[in-house]
Amino acid sequence: MAKKKIPLQPENFELETNTVWAFPDRGKWATHDAKYRGNWSPYIPRNVILRYSKEGDTVLDQFVGGGTTAVEAKLTHRNFVGIDINPSAIELTKRKCEFDFDAQATTTLTVGDARALPLGDKSIDLICTHPPYADIIHYSEDIDGDLSLLPIKEFLFEMGKVAEECYRVLKKEKFCAILMGDTRQKGMVKPLAFETMRVFELAGFKTKEIIIKEQHNCMATGYWKTNSIKFNFLLLAHEYLFVFKK
Repeated sequence: MAKKKIPLQPENFELETNTVWAFPDRGKWATHDAKYRGNWSPYIPRNVILRYSKEGDTVLDQFVGGGTTAVEAKLTHRNFVGIDINPSAIELTKRKCEFDFDAQATTTLTVGDARALPLGDKSIDLICTHPPYADIIHYSEDIDGDLSLLPIKEFLFEMGKVAEECYRVLKKEKFCAILMGDTRQKGMVKPLAFETMRVFELAGFKTKEIIIKEQHNCMATGYWKTNSIKFNFLLLAHEYLFVFKK
């Protein structure tokens, strides 16, 4: 029996038009999958890229991770710059982008630090990225500069440097989209997302949109559901997509 051919583009795609986004089916076109832990649904970068850039623009993701943004940039005919401090993420993204498609655009992937981007001032048309959420999912064991290894206070301090670099490399009047979630410690919510938003505002950005992204198919839902009732706390079932303007 012939293997079903995976489509390169999503079926019946429509741009989101309000500030609550939900993608229960996640999206499995092209080379997308959910194997890279914590990666975002391709519907998110697709919406951001199509709304805030045009064909031929250059899109940056400095936390390229599993390559979701890179694939979407290629499929939407945008030039792409992908950076990650973890070499394995860069290698994975290279493999993800190895599919036949007349993109008429370039993809450049580099091992680097989001706090010191190897890019010129005002060289980027759109930033579309999904940073780690402080000390929640570790993306390496001991890579120097891996922000996923840091506790919240140190994480936010370093994100200040990331925000300043975003502001430096982005062209004037262009947009920077960041997905960030909150966490809970000792039963209390730590509003990591809004703290991150504030860091970007302090770097000079204006907040254009605050989008609530519903989470679906979270791991260990049964375990956490039981404990949520037992210990009286609500499960965090959303993240925030902040769209900043320079």
